[in-house]
Amino acid sequence: MENNTEKKGLFARLREGLGKTRDSFNEKIDNVFQVFSKIDDDLYDELEEALIMADIGGQTSCEIVEELRENVKKKHINDAAQVKEELKNIICEILSKNDTELHLKTKPTVILVIGVNGVGKTTTIGKLTSKLKKEGKKVVLGAADTFRAAAADQLEIWADRNDVPIVRLTEGADPAAVVFDACASAKSKGADVCICDTAGRLHNKKNLMDELGKIYRVIERELPEAHKEILLVLDATTGQNAVNQAEEFNKVAEISGIILTKLDGTAKGGIVVNICKKLGVGVKFIGVGEGIDDLQEFDPMNFASALFGE
Repeated sequence: MENNTEKKGLFARLREGLGKTRDSFNEKIDNVFQVFSKIDDDLYDELEEALIMADIGGQTSCEIVEELRENVKKKHINDAAQVKEELKNIICEILSKNDTELHLKTKPTVILVIGVNGVGKTTTIGKLTSKLKKEGKKVVLGAADTFRAAAADQLEIWADRNDVPIVRLTEGADPAAVVFDACASAKSKGADVCICDTAGRLHNKKNLMDELGKIYRVIERELPEAHKEILLVLDATTGQNAVNQAEEFNKVAEISGIILTKLDGTAKGGIVVNICKKLGVGVKFIGVGEGIDDLQEFDPMNFASALFGE
């Protein structure tokens, strides 16, 4: 259980990590309220534009502003500061709507990590492994991205650093065979969690679907009772492109959660809101720095507060 000091420390890191996004977002929103003191159509139009510019996306921004209009009318709000607070509440509600918990319901639980190359999948697995180990969990890693030897090499470095076993086969081996061996290893070692890296290919959806289907079947056969978490890693610095990737992966995989990396390096953190609204999939972790402890559990209220500079 985190004490208050730890929670404050985590929030401070989150706030610092979201610095670029927060400054950009707040500047856009505050500019609107400075220019428009009267609550009218012009204010709402400018707010919608500000949200779009903050990478929240056209459709999502439009829906947020429509809800804001209705709430302001319903609650008889006539003060611009209250409108801003209401906007924050709507965004917080969007972020809270989907499941943000990582569920380790069974022993072992299998976590499949998917995403295109370059988003920080392997590093994220390393950081997640470190976090789970600190919580007393026994972890086994599976290097099922067999298309790039460098991916398995990098995962092995993280396995050594975290002092956890890793299962890897030769380059070009069947990814499902790696998952098979990783499941067997997790079972024999009494592991709590088996985390498998997978190849980051989206250009051929049929191949990806076939490969994931085969992996699912192996897990079902080897660990029929095991709970599966399918986590999609996205790079926040790519902005709208990350949303597009999420939509594409969501068509071929049963995604249970999103991990958003590199939030500290971008002003495009508003895409978190767009992802939650459009996909109906919860963000479970966010990366707010390069340190091993900078992969944080996603807290919707804290994120909204940090976004609005509180």
